[in-house]
Amino acid sequence: MNRRGFLAAAAAGALPLRVSLEGIGGPWPAAPVTAIKLGVATYSLRELSRADAIAAVRALRAKYVNIKSFHLPYESTPEELAAGRRAFEDAGLTIVGGGVITLQKDDDADIRSYFEYARAAGFPLMVIAPTPATMPRIERFVRQYGIGVAIHNHGPDDPYFPGPRDALRVIRNMDPRVGLCLDLGHTARTGVDVVQALAEAGDRLLNIHAKDLRDLREAESQCVVGEGAMPLPAIFRRLVAMGYQGSVDLEYEIDAKDPLPGMQRSFAYMRGLLRGLGIPEG
Repeated sequence: MNRRGFLAAAAAGALPLRVSLEGIGGPWPAAPVTAIKLGVATYSLRELSRADAIAAVRALRAKYVNIKSFHLPYESTPEELAAGRRAFEDAGLTIVGGGVITLQKDDDADIRSYFEYARAAGFPLMVIAPTPATMPRIERFVRQYGIGVAIHNHGPDDPYFPGPRDALRVIRNMDPRVGLCLDLGHTARTGVDVVQALAEAGDRLLNIHAKDLRDLREAESQCVVGEGAMPLPAIFRRLVAMGYQGSVDLEYEIDAKDPLPGMQRSFAYMRGLLRGLGIPEG
């Protein structure tokens, strides 16, 4: 059985939970029993209404959601944000964060407005796109509000934080609630080893945006997860070894008008892979 056939069988439940992957990219030692939380970044569903986005996440059988402002708009009143939050929670979803939120204006009033937004929306974490200059001010608000922030790297075109290492240099001595949202695709496009980047992030790794690329240096080559070159088996094994507690949120940026089929295939692959590696889904 080839690797993809193995994973398809595992996803369908035709194989036991704990197995050896020798012969399909291994050998792999037995994985410890821990969980990986698979979630959805709702940027993937940006063309859908909030109600339809919630229905799509439920169709994926995902438990965790990282909400983009399309589904909880910044201009909403606190009451509207609370109602939107309840819509996600009443659907059985756990809100793990929100973003990406651009925090590039070095001004107290501006930064505070987004922390107020996050508090009303029920975000325990904001995924952010700041500048090095705004980070000390952001850290101050993290301490005041008790809401964490995770810098999202955006690859070679990002003038501030193209890769995780660029963010780590800025935040290394900051509050532990200041960390990284490591985007797998954008990190790979910087030419670094993604698995090593995860290890380097360590306890600063607060969130992950998952995607796959056919060519790890080309943004336009994004594809269904499992159909590209992203080393997902090694990534999941590294997260287990690290004791990673955050979620792995699918950020499916293609097929914006009809994203659900590709997202379903991506989840099927990731679940099959976890099953084959002996790692439960959290």
